[in-house]
Amino acid sequence: MSRVGKKPVVIPAGVEVTINATEVTVKGPKGTLSKKFYDELTIKQEDNQIIVERPNDLPNVRALHGTARALINNMVVGVSQGFRKTLELVGVGYRAKAAGKGLELSLGYSHPVVINEVSGITFTVEGNTKVHVDGIEREVVGQVAADIRAKRAPEPYKGKGVKYSDEVVRRKEGKKS
Repeated sequence: MSRVGKKPVVIPAGVEVTINATEVTVKGPKGTLSKKFYDELTIKQEDNQIIVERPNDLPNVRALHGTARALINNMVVGVSQGFRKTLELVGVGYRAKAAGKGLELSLGYSHPVVINEVSGITFTVEGNTKVHVDGIEREVVGQVAADIRAKRAPEPYKGKGVKYSDEVVRRKEGKKS
């Protein structure tokens, strides 16, 4: 049995879960998420737990089992607590500022880099060099943060660029003369 798949998902107080065959809808204080899951799996709610079961041990069904449980857990955590990624801008003149619901970054280019608003995502700028990406969908928060980081990824010599707050940039030694 999958160690992740057989673990029940605990539903915290204030979160409401509706299961309709293979479609799961989770409603909480931060919003509502809905997702259709795989027909091979059985999803049921007992007391304040969600249990995902599989009918057999075929490799593709085993793979879906843990994935479905993890996705349901992310939905429950998203609507109750939300997700956050923090980015740091490292470099002389690198700064960020909120532009409406979007973001405007100065990353050493001849023009400002504009990040348009994304539905379900809020940007918060702390100081001039820290950007918080918040939302209820883990996938979307991670993708938006990765897109911002890709605008100027950290380079290994001086460490300049956009990096995650918990990321460690391995530094290289410069040219020896």
